[in-house]
Amino acid sequence: MPVDALRASLRRGVEDRLDKAAKAYLGDPMLSKIDFAQPAGEPALVGPDSVSWRIFKNPVTLFIGGVTAVILEFAEPRVRTGVWDNTTFRTDPVCRLKRTGLAAMVTVYGAQSVAEKMIANVNRMHDRIAGVTPSGAPYAASDPELLRWVQATAAFGFMESYSAYASPLTDEDRDRYYAEGRPAALLYGANDAPRTQAEERMLFEEMLSNLEPSEIIFEFLNIMKRAEAFPQPAQLAQHSLVRAAVDMVPGNIRDILGLTRRYGLRPFEGRVVRRMARRADRLILRSSPAAQSCRRLGLPEDYLYRR
Repeated sequence: MPVDALRASLRRGVEDRLDKAAKAYLGDPMLSKIDFAQPAGEPALVGPDSVSWRIFKNPVTLFIGGVTAVILEFAEPRVRTGVWDNTTFRTDPVCRLKRTGLAAMVTVYGAQSVAEKMIANVNRMHDRIAGVTPSGAPYAASDPELLRWVQATAAFGFMESYSAYASPLTDEDRDRYYAEGRPAALLYGANDAPRTQAEERMLFEEMLSNLEPSEIIFEFLNIMKRAEAFPQPAQLAQHSLVRAAVDMVPGNIRDILGLTRRYGLRPFEGRVVRRMARRADRLILRSSPAAQSCRRLGLPEDYLYRR
């Protein structure tokens, strides 16, 4: 067998094994209800040539970016109380991670009708969540200011982790990415979510006075280190991925939260995380939302890996 054919065969075997492991790990009745390959031909909220489709195909940087986003969300006391008191992060973190990840995937890759229905359901749940923080500040999950912060921190986390660990993004890529998120932000009610990198920076500066340290952030990081967020053997690197997420938090916010250098990457770990992320960016998982959605639009399942 020619060398190139042998390499292709070996790679296909590795991808098939990883795909099988991922499918078994993600076996959840709620997750299996979403078929990204249907309805045939129906576009998503954003197209396959988008920066968003490129970013969200990478499971390693999605985990890193998701943890970064939650750290930033939890820095805001009203968001922190709303999430911590009304979700299963403490009792069933893996299920919470899977379902939050699914929502992100549907928003990016799902057919528009599917995404709109899911977002409407999320909004109805948000309408029922309200309360008071330990310091007495009222909050509501449907508050446009809080929705803006959540939308912005998620966009920042996913984008910056992909750029840092998988493939560098240009300033033009970043502005495109924020613009691509506009339709979903409007559906979620985050009407003033950043539309450019400059607007994102302005929002972070505006929010600094609202942010505060909390033991819940450190509890969350410990949960993320222990939770079985990946199938074996990828779990072995999970501590490093959590530390990589801490490094993605802007330095001035890390200072406010007390996230000192010991919570970030150790010198040797950066190479490990980048190697994982770059390999993940080239692996085609045929049951993934990215590959299924390409098939839905009549594109080859490796379409996003040719660019």
